[in-house]
This record gives sequence, structure tokens and C-alpha cells, in this order.
Amino acid sequence: MGNIESVDGQSEMKHHIMPLKVPMPDPTELEEKFAIVLNSMNLPPDKARLLRQYDNEKKWDLICDQERFQVKNPPHTYIQKLRGYLDPGVTRKKFRRRVQESTKVLRELEISLRTNHIGWVREFLNDENRGLDVLVEYLSFAQCAVMLDFEGLENGEDGFLDKAKSWSRSIEDLHHTSTQPFCNTLVRSARQSVLRYVLLSYKTIKNSRLVSQKDDVHVCIMCLRAIMNYQYGFNMVMSHAHAVNEIALSLNNKNSRTKALVLELLAAVCLVRGGHEIILSAFDNFKEVCKEKHRFERLMDYFRSEEGNIDFMVACMQFINIVVHSVEDMNFRVHLQYEFTKLGLDDYLEKCKHTESDKLSVQIQAYLDNVFDVGGLLEDAETKNAALEKVEELEEHLSHVTEKLLEVENETMMKVADLEKLLLQKDKDLQAIRETYESTNTQVNTLRRMIKEKDAAFQRHFNIERRLLELEQQGTIRLHKKPDGDIAIEPLGVGGVVGSGLGIPLGDIGQLSLGPAAGLTEPGGTDTSLPPASEAPPPPPPPPPPPPPLPSASGPSALVPPPPPPLAPPLPEASPSVILSVGLSAIRIKKPIKTKFRLPVFNWTALKPNQINGTVFNEIDDERVLEELDLERFEELFKTRAQGPVVDLACTKSKVAQKAVNKVTLLDANRSKNLAITLRKANKTTEEICKAIEKFDLKALPVDFVECLMRFLPTEAEVKVLRQYERERRPLDQLAEEDRFMLLFSKIERLTQRMNIITFVGNFADNVNMLTPQLNAIIAASGSVKSSPKLKRMLEIILALGNYMNSSKRGCVYGFKLQSLDLLLDTKSTDRKMTLLHYIALIVKEKYPELANFYNELHFVDKAAAVSLENVLLDVRELGKGMDLIRRECSLHDHSVLKGFVQASDTQLDKLQKDAKTAEEAFNNVVNYFGESAKTTPPSVFFPVFVRFIKAYKDAVEGNEQRKKQEEAMREKLLAQEAKQHDPKVQAQKKRQQQQELIAELRRRQAKDHRPVYEGKDGTIEDIITGGPDSTLKRPHVGASSPGRPSNVNNASMPLHSVF
Repeated sequence: MGNIESVDGQSEMKHHIMPLKVPMPDPTELEEKFAIVLNSMNLPPDKARLLRQYDNEKKWDLICDQERFQVKNPPHTYIQKLRGYLDPGVTRKKFRRRVQESTKVLRELEISLRTNHIGWVREFLNDENRGLDVLVEYLSFAQCAVMLDFEGLENGEDGFLDKAKSWSRSIEDLHHTSTQPFCNTLVRSARQSVLRYVLLSYKTIKNSRLVSQKDDVHVCIMCLRAIMNYQYGFNMVMSHAHAVNEIALSLNNKNSRTKALVLELLAAVCLVRGGHEIILSAFDNFKEVCKEKHRFERLMDYFRSEEGNIDFMVACMQFINIVVHSVEDMNFRVHLQYEFTKLGLDDYLEKCKHTESDKLSVQIQAYLDNVFDVGGLLEDAETKNAALEKVEELEEHLSHVTEKLLEVENETMMKVADLEKLLLQKDKDLQAIRETYESTNTQVNTLRRMIKEKDAAFQRHFNIERRLLELEQQGTIRLHKKPDGDIAIEPLGVGGVVGSGLGIPLGDIGQLSLGPAAGLTEPGGTDTSLPPASEAPPPPPPPPPPPPPLPSASGPSALVPPPPPPLAPPLPEASPSVILSVGLSAIRIKKPIKTKFRLPVFNWTALKPNQINGTVFNEIDDERVLEELDLERFEELFKTRAQGPVVDLACTKSKVAQKAVNKVTLLDANRSKNLAITLRKANKTTEEICKAIEKFDLKALPVDFVECLMRFLPTEAEVKVLRQYERERRPLDQLAEEDRFMLLFSKIERLTQRMNIITFVGNFADNVNMLTPQLNAIIAASGSVKSSPKLKRMLEIILALGNYMNSSKRGCVYGFKLQSLDLLLDTKSTDRKMTLLHYIALIVKEKYPELANFYNELHFVDKAAAVSLENVLLDVRELGKGMDLIRRECSLHDHSVLKGFVQASDTQLDKLQKDAKTAEEAFNNVVNYFGESAKTTPPSVFFPVFVRFIKAYKDAVEGNEQRKKQEEAMREKLLAQEAKQHDPKVQAQKKRQQQQELIAELRRRQAKDHRPVYEGKDGTIEDIITGGPDSTLKRPHVGASSPGRPSNVNNASMPLHSVF
């Protein structure tokens, strides 16, 4: 397109060459000149729109560059020279002199057509100059001798004319007998091509032979390619009577480079709308002119004979691929495909499939991927019907299973519902039993209390009765029974004389205090005992639980009647905010809570007061929770920023005395803050923590808390500051809690050793439990790998096959590194379908079935593969050092806790150390046994080799089984197809139905899948040949694959950069 895209680069280069610049005209004149320049450049709309956005300075530079650009020669200059070469009246000597510059003239013409603006090209092609006619005529003249050489017509003018006349008569006969429009076009173009050869003279043929020895044909094709790159030129070439025919006839050139260029150009034309039919018409003309029996016959001959020229073979394969597979009509596509099949293309491609050229291999594979296999289509249709039947059967089965599942779900849901009901009933029964129990328990307690009171009253009566008897015996009183049945007491004077006072009833005497009651209730009390206490009112019944304390029976509260029982028993742990009244539930309004700081809002969705009845919120007590929480800490953590405490004026006076004194902080702020957080985890005082550390009390201090404290061991600077504070005798109460803890913490003797001991003792059991399984895994895996006879046999097979494969090139070996087992998957068979490991699995199954489960002898290799033996041994040594530290501590100071730990743990540590030594020795032995080094091959490297090998072997066995099943299925399928062929009547109706469905499917896909069609715009031909980024050719997906074709070919697409 005339170097349009490099306009800016050219203008910048010429600006440096010619620094003097013409002054810029006014904007109106500038726009007029710029519009003229844009029209001459013939740019696409998007690029023209981009240039119009330039500022005036850039526009003027572009105008100046275009004006400085001068065309070297006008079009008529080249046309006159070409017509001079075609002048039959020129002498042979003069022609020889002229033709020396023909190639140079054509090259300059090609450059001008490619680089000059569109106006120059239009002038070359206009009706006055008729440049295209001259160029096509010169192309015909340049290759006429080549045509005759290929036909063997070099015996003189007479023989050629006789032969040419026979061509003419045959074409005339063909013209009279044809009635189809397509055939008329074909015959007309072929007749015109032949008649041009008839009119050639012997001198013209000699001159043509002289020209054919040069590159004129090649450069002519390049000129036509440059013309076709413009939409205007492309349309002229397509509508020309014999331009495309002459291009196709240029395939007869002896230069392979020229033939490759012709095929590239013709392939590009195929991809332009309407170009495919023109190309086929040109090859029909080629068939008639060159006397081919079949179309494309000579093209196939060139393809076979040019085995040494890869570029031509690639171009030829590209053309065949496009001309066959760029057709929308599938029937026509199969027809074209069969044309080349008859010419032997399939057999030749099978021969060339393993070519060393990647480009040719890509084109061959692209053609094979796009081949239509009609038999395969029918087979796929049958397979599809079988699959559809299977799908229908599975869907029906799935429907039944779904129904059954729904039934089971319903039954299960019903059972769950029954169980839930039963559970609820049991809960109610349990609640009733609990209430009965509570009531019975209350009654029992009441009865026990009454019995106790009865016993006490009986004892008092017994004591009174005994005292009265004693007084009567002493003669102090006299007892006698009144007529009403009461007993009277009469005091006696000295000498037994009765006093003058009235008798005191015994009931009144019972109220007297006769001293403390003595002894237990004696049995055999008489019925005459007075029951004074029985006349007292009974104690009130206790209220329902939770009951208040029972009032004393002797106090005034004994006269208060019991409260009425509630209508319903209250729920246990009921919220005090809820008051139960007669018939209704009343909700107490909760008092607002005043906080010291403003807190963020929790955006929840609250329930309305009338919605909580019967919910879990009716059973919880949030006020009690608030009493249990450390709300000050909560506010400190969640208070909003930049605020002080909220001042409550009403409480200011009462809180003045409670204000905390500002604490003295000696530690770093961050360290103090982190220490405070750590101390809160223990929930113990400073004295309790320090005392537990001194006594090695792990029951009081969790191990994780001690490990956190290890980060806060006091530094020398902190100890110095704390000691200075203490020497100044300043009160400890003024220190912050964290500083006071650090002060006491630093006074503990041998603090670091104590903390290490506590940490060791607390983690000892966990460390032993963690290390023991790892050591056991190493020991077991090492022993099993070393003692496995089947593994040895497997390695023996691998060594034998490896030596067999490598002996001719590298010689035999006596062993191999275990890492070589990973390479068994990388060694593949010729067809790339089987690896060496697949083969080993196959021969093991066939020849050594006893080795098929060799991996069952390799125990715990997967667990051992995850063990780092070096780290495990280091941990064991650290445990030994820790135990030595505890022993020294016990020898220096008498600590019963540590002595007990040593006695209990010494045996475990000793066993662990022995296991570590055994694991190390076992691993060293097995590593050395397989020719490896323990230093360079730890367990994390050694055992994973076997893990990967076992997994790969199992996958290989499974792959072999799957391949065997596929082969058997294919064999059964072939046998079934053969059986069907023997009974065609039974399958006739089914096949007809399948074919109808196939035709309908192909029509649907034909409507959906279209080949890429390029419009004849400027630059289209060049974009196609150079493989533009948006140029792709996808074949219709029909679901049928040709023999030997990859299984994923249905999704294949053929990019144009692989075509050209």
C-alpha cells in the first residue's frame, strides 16, 4: 500500500536531510492541501482519522514530505518499454540489446507499484495506459516458450502451428457442446489462451525463450501481486480475461521460487470472497492448455518431483490445503478432496508425514486434520445413536434412582420427625419428673424438719415430767388430777403442808424454762405427757424453688401466712428483667448503661420486645454476664479514638477519692503493653506467677504461657533501672502492674535456667510423642526397603532393560542411581504411546506376576519420605541436653518436682535416644546398600524416589489396563460391524434414518460454521500472505476423524501463518 505506515518515519528522516522548511500557509489553505495529500495516500478510514487528529505543525510536515517526494518515472515510461519488448518487428539483435534491461525495468515497476501513492497506480491501470493488459501480455510472452518446452513442441514453427490448430478445434468443439454458464466461462478463457499461442511466430518463440532464461516471469508475478494489494487493482485483475489464467500457467516455470510465489498468490486469492471459483476456473484452463487428464495433475507432478525444495513443497501443500478446505459446501469439499486423492496425494502424504521439515510437517498435519472421512461420519452417526440410547437408558435409570432417593429422604425425614417428637415428649416427661422430684424433695425436707421438731418437743416434755416427779418425791409439790382431766400442781409447805396457792396447770408449767433439756428421748413415755408444742401453729410451707431461707418457727415470722403459689413454675435461671404476672408476661425496661468511653456501634438487627417471648433470649441473663466481664478492658480495647473519659457530674464527687494515682512506668511502652497482654492470659497475680516459677509448678502455669514469658526475660538495662528504683526506696504501689511484675520477676534466682527447665519439662511429653513415630517410620521403611526381595527383582529388570538399550552406545553398567527411576516415564516408545515403565509393568504382569505387588513389601516409605532425620536427631540431642540441665539443677538444689520428673522421664529419653541411634544406623545402611551417600541423600530425598516410583508404576498398570480395554472394545466393535454387514436388510431402515440425521446435522453445522472470507480491500492480499493476526481458517467441526488423526482434531483450527 505504498509505505503508508512509514510516512512519519520518512518525513522525520527527510526533515533532517532538508532542514529548511517552507513557511506554513493559513489554516484554510493548509486543510485543503492536507485533504489532497490524504486522498493521494488512499488510507483506510481509521488511519485517515488518526492523521486528521494531527496538529497543524505535523500536518504541514506531512504535506512538505509528500511534495518533496518525486516519482522517479511516470507509468507510461514503463508501459512503453514493455511494449517495445513485445514488438514483433524488432530485429533479433536489437531485441537482445533491449531485453538486457527488461528485468531491471520490471523490478523498478514493481517497486513503483508497491511504494507510490494510489494515484500513480490508478494512472498505470487506466484506460489510456492499460498497464494491466500490457503486463499480462508480457507475462504470457515471457512464458510461452516454457509452455512449448513442456509440451515438447520445439521442432519448428510448422509443427507448433499444426498442434496449436488442433487445440483450437478441440476448444471450439467444446465451446459448441457446452451449455452451462460456468463451463462457458471456462471454455472461453481456455480458448483465448490457446488462440494466443496459435498466433505466435517462430521468432517470437525464440525471443520468449531468451526472456524465459531471466527472472522476468517471477518479477511479473510480483508486479501483479502489488497491483492486487489495492482493492481497485484486485478487482481489475479478477475481472481481466486471462490475468489469473496466466498467473496459474506460470506454474510451468522451471524456477521453483517462482512456482512457490505463484502458489502463495493463488492461495491468498482463494481466501478472498469470490476468489475460490476464479482459481478453480484458472486450473480448468490450465488443464486444457497443458493437456492434463485430470485437474491439478501437473501440480501433483511438481509436488512429487521437487522433493529437495522444501519451500516449494510447503507452498504447494499450503495451496492444496486452502483450495480444498476453504469451501463452505461440504459436498463440494469432499469432491475436491477426492480429486487429490485420485491423484495420489494421500499416499504421498503418508510417505512425507515423517519429514524433517517442521513447516512441511505442519502443513501436512493441517491437511490431515481437516480431511472429511465420510465413512467415519457414518460410523460416528452409529456411535452417536448408540450413545443416545445409552444416555436415554441412563436418564431413565437416574430418574428411578432419583425417585427412590426422594422416597428414602421422605422416609428418613419422617423417622427424624418421629424421633424429634419422641425426644420432645421425653423432655416433657423429664421436666415433669424433675418437678415431682423437687416437690417430693421439699415435702421430705419439711417432714424431716417436723419430725425433728416433734422429737425436740417430746424431749422437752419428758424432761419436764421427770422434773415434776423429782419435785413430787422431794415433797415440794403434789400432783392431782382435776375433774376436767387436767393435772394440777400444788406446792407443799414445810412438813408437807399444802400451800394456799391455786394449782398451776401443767400446760402453764410447760411454758417455764426448766433449764437445758438433757439426754435423748426415752422410749416408753406415758400417754399423760403434755404436748405443749403441739398447740403452736405449724410452720408455713416453703415457697417453690429457688426457696428463700426458712423463717424460724419461734420468731414472729412464724405467724406470717405463706405466699400464694405462682400460676406457673418459673424457668430456671430466669432473667430478672422478666416479671411473670397473671396471664401476661411483662418485660421490665432495662436501664441504660453508662460507659466511661464512647464505643463503636454494633449494627445488629434487634428483635421487638413482643418477639422475644418463647425464644432463647427469654432464657438468658445478659445483666449477669455484664457483672462477670471485665468491662474496663473491653472499653479500653474498643473505645473510639481521640476521646477522654465521659465525665458524669453527678458522680464526680463520689469518684474523686477513687481516682487511681498515675502509675510509674519504667519499661518500654510496646514491651510493657505486650507484657500486660501476656500476663492477662495467666489470670494470676504477680506473686502467684513468680512463686510457681520458683517451684517449677507446671500445674499453676501452662506451658504456652511460660513460652510467652520467655520473650520477656529482663535485660540488663531493665534490671538496672528497676534496682535503681528500688534503691531509692520509692513505693512499689506506684509502679505499673507490668513494672512491678518485672521487678519481682528479675529477682528470681537463675531465672533463665528455671524458665528453660520449665519449658523443657512442659514440652517433654509432646516432643517424645512427636519424635517417636518419625523415628519408627525411618526404621521400618529402611528395613523394609533393604529386605524386599521383590524390589530387588524389579531393579534387576530395570537394569537389564537399560543395559540392553544403552549397550551399543554407552556400554553396560553394573548399577544406577535411584533417581534414574524417575526417567522411566521420559523414555517413550516410537509411537509415543508407551513409556518404558508401562512396558515394565506389562512384562511384570506377563512374565513375573509374583512381582506385581512388590510395593506391598515397602512399608511406611510414604511416612518416612516426610521425615527430616537431621532435624529429628538434633531435637533428640536437645532433649538430652535439657535433661542434663535438670540433673545438674537437682544436684545443686533439692527440687522434688524435678526429681520426680527425672525418675519418670529418664527411661523415655533413654529409649528415644536408642531409637534415634538405631534409625540413623538403619538409614545409613539402606542408603549405602543402594549405592547412595547419606550426606547427599537424606530421607527426604531417598524415600520419595520409591514413593514416586510406586505411584508411577500403579498409574502405568492402570494405563495398560485401560489401553487393553480400549483395544478389546475396538475389536468387538469391528466384529459387530462385520456382523451387521452380513445382514443388510435388517439394518437398511436404521441406516437410512442415520443418514438423514447426519445430513440434517451437516446442514446445521454448515449454517453455523463458515470459512473466513476476506473482502477485497486495500492490503488484503498482503495481509493474507504475510499471515495477519486476525487471519484464521477453521474447518467445520463434523465429529469425524480420519485414520491416524489426533483425537482432538475436532477442535483444530488452521492459522494462516501456518498456511503461508
